[in-house]
Amino acid sequence: MSAFRSGLLVLTSPLAALTPRLAPILTSAARLVEQTLYVHLQPGLSLGGPAQPHSSHVQATVEIINLITGLYAGADAHRHLDIRVLLTNICTKSPTPPPSLGSVQNLAHPPEVVLTDFQTLDGGQYNPVKQQLERYATSCYSCCPQLVSVLLYPEYNPGDTSTEPSVAPYSSGFSTSPVPKSPMHPLQGYNHVAVGGTFDHLHNAHKLLLTVSCLLAQKRLVVGVADKDLLENKVLRELLQPYTDRVRHLSEFLVDMKPSLAFDIVPLLDHYGPAGTDPSLECLVVSEETYRGGLAVNSHRLENGLGELALHQILLLKNPDQKENEEDKVSSSSFRQRLLGTLLRPPYKRPDLPSHVYVVGLTGISGSGKTSVALLLQDLGAKIIDSDKLGHQAYAPDGLAYQAVIKAFGTDIVSEDGTINRKILGSRVFGDKKQLKNLSDIVWPIIEQMGREEIIKAAAEGKTICVIDAALLLEAGWNNMVHEVWTVIVPETEALQRIIKRDNVSEAMALSRLQNQMNNQHRVDQSHVVLSTLWEPHITRKQVEKAWTLLLERIKSQ
Repeated sequence: MSAFRSGLLVLTSPLAALTPRLAPILTSAARLVEQTLYVHLQPGLSLGGPAQPHSSHVQATVEIINLITGLYAGADAHRHLDIRVLLTNICTKSPTPPPSLGSVQNLAHPPEVVLTDFQTLDGGQYNPVKQQLERYATSCYSCCPQLVSVLLYPEYNPGDTSTEPSVAPYSSGFSTSPVPKSPMHPLQGYNHVAVGGTFDHLHNAHKLLLTVSCLLAQKRLVVGVADKDLLENKVLRELLQPYTDRVRHLSEFLVDMKPSLAFDIVPLLDHYGPAGTDPSLECLVVSEETYRGGLAVNSHRLENGLGELALHQILLLKNPDQKENEEDKVSSSSFRQRLLGTLLRPPYKRPDLPSHVYVVGLTGISGSGKTSVALLLQDLGAKIIDSDKLGHQAYAPDGLAYQAVIKAFGTDIVSEDGTINRKILGSRVFGDKKQLKNLSDIVWPIIEQMGREEIIKAAAEGKTICVIDAALLLEAGWNNMVHEVWTVIVPETEALQRIIKRDNVSEAMALSRLQNQMNNQHRVDQSHVVLSTLWEPHITRKQVEKAWTLLLERIKSQ
């Protein structure tokens, strides 16, 4: 059970000895820290002597990058932890004075506990090593007043390499360097460095990319954050964090990591960004995946009379827990897929509903696969309340809306058999916002009333979970009678093709139908749970079963 929200891990073992120890050290630290774990690299630091230990700069080398790569690769086994490697004590060419009592770095999440791999035989409560560790941590970083110190003694077998992160040796990837670099070769620094990405749900691969960028940058780091058109083809783009949130998380991470740098965080609106136009930039940090993009940036610069950038390539981190349909690398798209079926925001309190029944509102654009999800939920035990069926009942000759609709739209909408001709009525209101509102003002409150009656009836039958299947749930305001809104999404291009095939209509007709509905993003922004039918049916079933299991846990815990 984690005891501290934030911690500082001071690593003192020699670099060569640290790599095989990273996994057990992180496992031990993860048992104590539940949110943010800062890592301070200080190989060779002695905490056993009487003198106050001082931070000394570690030269940035390929060996350091290998270690940091292994650390972030291993960190993915502890996804609850936001791990941040601090670079204050790592320099490239011109080291700045080490932190002292007069220059304490303010961290966004002041550590409540300081941990170290430094080992001593003295395990007493007033162990001088622990006291030295506490003084050292507070002299370097902002920490909580009552800082706790812990010496880690992880289980470690020197001959066992099975727990080492699977990471290939790092090479600098400089396009301008014909000679391979040895692990101890210092990294070349640059005054002005650029890097770009989406930086959605900041993960360990992002952190590695940013860490290397900060190591190389001596004065300024320009960070392009993808926005607008560059997000159009992202998988599950509706679950992307807003640009402002991504920038906020990114800025906090960068300032924590290397506060001495100047950071320019700008929206990335095309594939070149500031790297294609800024004459002061000297280096662009890329991954194996984006290296070609770096070459394109250099071509663009040459066409515009600018010098080429040095391209510094980093490794992609492998996804250690790859699920079906996920990428084999650590990526934001895999993270967004894992959000499907989970609770994104707290449920509504609905004291006006029967206390022993829980109501879910299920919605989605036409062609989203909402009906197939409703059937899966029915198989799992939910009572399905179909709003379309309620609408048909409301329009029937003995229905609650029948007389009011005829009075508002005329008797010519009535067929010979006495029923309302929905096609004539639809043509009357289609494209006419005023007439459509008149119809909605009559029918929607009636369907809501009927829905509430169905909920009461289901409760009387002993049903504990009701699902209101309604495409217009949010537009009609029917979310005021549910505890949670669940939205089913697919890309609108996919929905368009499904509508054409299902209803045998033209592309123009299908597109018009979608344009007259609330779009995916507006639905997701108001939803508690999101599902997607983009993949094979068995993938949808797994999502729904996951969502159902988590729903039962929420209900049980109330």
